[in-house]
Amino acid sequence: MTTESNTFRPRIYQAPMEGVIDHHVRALLSAIGGVDICVTEFVRVTHTRLPRKVFTRLCPELVDGAVTPSGVPVRLQLLGGNPESMAVNATRAVEAGAAAIDLNFGCPAKSVNNSDGGACLLQSPSRVEGIVSAVRRAVPSQIPVTAKIRLGYQDRSSYLDNARAAENGGASELAVHARSKVDGYRPPAYWEYIGEIRSQLSIPVIANGDIWTVADFRRCREVTGCDSFMFGRSLLARPDLPLQIRAHCAGLDHTPLDWSGVVRLLWDYYRITCNEYPAKYLGNRVKQWLAYLKLAYPEAQVFFETIKRLREPGPLEDAFARELSGKPAASAAA
Repeated sequence: MTTESNTFRPRIYQAPMEGVIDHHVRALLSAIGGVDICVTEFVRVTHTRLPRKVFTRLCPELVDGAVTPSGVPVRLQLLGGNPESMAVNATRAVEAGAAAIDLNFGCPAKSVNNSDGGACLLQSPSRVEGIVSAVRRAVPSQIPVTAKIRLGYQDRSSYLDNARAAENGGASELAVHARSKVDGYRPPAYWEYIGEIRSQLSIPVIANGDIWTVADFRRCREVTGCDSFMFGRSLLARPDLPLQIRAHCAGLDHTPLDWSGVVRLLWDYYRITCNEYPAKYLGNRVKQWLAYLKLAYPEAQVFFETIKRLREPGPLEDAFARELSGKPAASAAA
């Protein structure tokens, strides 16, 4: 088989996704293997000193060494536009057990941008540098401070200014989503910008955006020259994509996760989350994950149609039982 290099081992990161990749999903994805670093959903920072419970609620791994149950390190992400508040709360996060702090300059959500957070900060590279610098000065030197940006806000023209701002502020690594805020998540991802950023910076640059398959990974590496890659939606669509990439790089065969394995993963997710949400939302997180899985598994759409209106434990668990037994979901829905 064609490989990148028998000695090349990419660093693979799980991207933060608000309301999607929580600590349960981090535990399941990291247990599959291939992920080197996980990043939490963002902790929103305003002008208050957040209590410890805010950090541990979003990142329960803090009480266990800031690693997932399978031992993958977890970085705590902060989002906010005030350097002093970000610095104070980064310190409190470290006191709560955070072993690394990631700073969000990439979230495109209107509610976030209208509240002086996320990608809107890319309109002022000096603010990006000021926030990174304040956090870097506030936390102990052994605590990595990393950042995630997009290529810009209204357009992609400020991509290099913001990347340099993060580096000048003291970021030890920079993840770059290869789109502007206005680009949203529409294809394509502009990997060539990441390549230029990587060539201009002295810190590691992590490529992010539209790496859905091993073939995408190969092209992204060719275009960017990066050794580190971050996966969000594609990791949810193909939970073993990191293992596929690692096998490819090592010249090994890998049998991709089949639908029966995916159903077992979803069943585990259902079991560990069914008591954490109000009864009226039972199964909603599974349905949310199916929306991503159907991008890679046609069976996911069929299973979603089977359970989309189910709200009670009995019918939901019966549907899972049929799917786990191998009986087609379409027959179960008939």
